[in-house]
Amino acid sequence: MSTQTPFKIIALSGSLRAGSYNTALLHAALELAPAGLDIEIADISDIPFYNGDVQARGFPAPLEALGAKIADADAVLFATPEYNYSVPGVLKNAIDWLSRLNPQPLENKPIGMVGASMGNMGTSRAQYHLRQILVFLNAPAMNRPEVFVGAAHTKFDEAGKLVDGDTRKFFADYLSAFEAWVGKAKALAA
Repeated sequence: MSTQTPFKIIALSGSLRAGSYNTALLHAALELAPAGLDIEIADISDIPFYNGDVQARGFPAPLEALGAKIADADAVLFATPEYNYSVPGVLKNAIDWLSRLNPQPLENKPIGMVGASMGNMGTSRAQYHLRQILVFLNAPAMNRPEVFVGAAHTKFDEAGKLVDGDTRKFFADYLSAFEAWVGKAKALAA
């Protein structure tokens, strides 16, 4: 049994919908995570649309609180839907705001990304776009394994619980790989 303090992970869902499969996937992460990950789901719903005039008057309090959580965390786990082959605006907006904080909290922060959708491809295109955004922010994303939960409506029950056995196993394995990858990333940064 390890006596190491678990890695603190801030998890962000790119969907604000009450019945979001991506938020449900993050709740499954809470259940399936190995002991070495302490996951907290953060809320991005109170972050206003990015506006330079608003920024000039001061950063919104919900953004500063999120930035502080991310700065204090060991890594970030994104769960992104796919809207029109890309990242949803609400997630991009949160990242755009975060990128303006100084110091920028995503800089060199290990990143994991997953996604669920009703389509067969899961959220593959959105995740590739998210990777491009993160390159600019110098936030290293784990390359594999990748989690694209397709046909999500068949893998979650009406209460939003991930019930598909194969998907649960694969996601648990992903989270174990993420724990190992965060450990390696932090060791390299030390």
